[in-house]
Amino acid sequence: MSLPAPSPRLLAANLVNAVLLDGISLTAALAKLRANPLNNPDGDGRNLAAAQSLAYGVLREAGRLRLFLARLTQRPVQPEILTGHLLVGLHELDAELSPAYAAVNETVGVVAQRHPHARAFVNAVLRNFQRRRAELETAAKDDPEAHWNFPAWWLARLRTEYPGDWQTLVAAQNSRPPMTLRVNPRRVSLADYLTRLDAAGLAYHLPPGDPSEVALILTTPIPVSELPGFEAGLVSVQDLGAQIAAPLLQASSGMRVLDACAAPGGKTGHLLELADLDLLALDSDALRLRRVQDNLERLGMPLSKVRLLAEDAGKPALWWDRQPFDRILLDAPCTASGVVRRHPDGKWLKREEDMQHLAREQSRLLDALWPLLKPGGKMLYCTCSLFNVENGEQIAAFLARHDDARIETVDFADPLAKPPLPTILLPSADTDGFFYARLLKT
Repeated sequence: MSLPAPSPRLLAANLVNAVLLDGISLTAALAKLRANPLNNPDGDGRNLAAAQSLAYGVLREAGRLRLFLARLTQRPVQPEILTGHLLVGLHELDAELSPAYAAVNETVGVVAQRHPHARAFVNAVLRNFQRRRAELETAAKDDPEAHWNFPAWWLARLRTEYPGDWQTLVAAQNSRPPMTLRVNPRRVSLADYLTRLDAAGLAYHLPPGDPSEVALILTTPIPVSELPGFEAGLVSVQDLGAQIAAPLLQASSGMRVLDACAAPGGKTGHLLELADLDLLALDSDALRLRRVQDNLERLGMPLSKVRLLAEDAGKPALWWDRQPFDRILLDAPCTASGVVRRHPDGKWLKREEDMQHLAREQSRLLDALWPLLKPGGKMLYCTCSLFNVENGEQIAAFLARHDDARIETVDFADPLAKPPLPTILLPSADTDGFFYARLLKT
């Protein structure tokens, strides 16, 4: 007899605690949750999907929900593990995801199974929220972190760097992300794939200014398992802003190309869809590099001229064969401040001082990889960050250190990436936030 599936509320509370109490990324916490078969005894994934949706909702609204919790308890929650349960319950009530009585009763029931002594406390907090809701909502409007659901330091930086746009950026980052697809032209044409979507009854639209003419956006996100031809490699899920990288690199067949920070492999696959390359894909994390291989195998890419190495791109003495590259893609580690609507945990895990550490790492990688590029070769530096210290300031400092480097301009008509580079893509309805700078070695 199979064991009953754990409540999605319990799993969601565990995910929220992993992020907000233990400082673990939501991606890592989800991977651990999925690895335990007891969390998905029926094998259909519905339990996990429901838990993930609840956890994402809490983390998108964590500034607001944590203010509610602080006002309702007036002291640190004990035991601390109750925090996740209370935030999930408050989220259900605040977002009105289910009838109030059900949200309260189910949350209390889940807590009572493992913390029976806390039953009355959790019940009192949630029912007190119902009574004081108007008062608490007013308090949230007057508190910047609660109103905007971003840390105060993050808001201050956005106000400074984007004085006319910061509210629009925050609103976009708090929205639900679109599900954008990239058709694999080696396997199917865009027109043929659209026919498949029509046959499956899936609505979509084509974004303007798609440089590769392979992108489309689904009206309603669905599990990848339900995408026509996904397992056969006909299509990949990749944000529209990220899809700009491969065309910008201008890699053509026969070129020797380095993808310096390749995992999880979205840009790697796109490069190989566009040209037959002699490609080296690096990543310092061997487990993440396995995802690159899985991605390429799913896409049906010929791997005879693709090498995957688990190495630090900033230490070429350990892996470089002394043959220069025609193109280098450096998708540098960063704060990921442009993609927090997909990774809302990032808002609460990142600290302002992290930017200085990441900026040093970006500088180290740029300087280590530049000598590997042949004269006339090009490097594309990109981040999924909105912060200038990782973007424009980083490139300006690099150019000051290297007399043989200059910025190139965009050479295709694209309303999302107007010349000259470097350029920042601001989050919008169709794209996350990215930065690109294409560097020519003279």
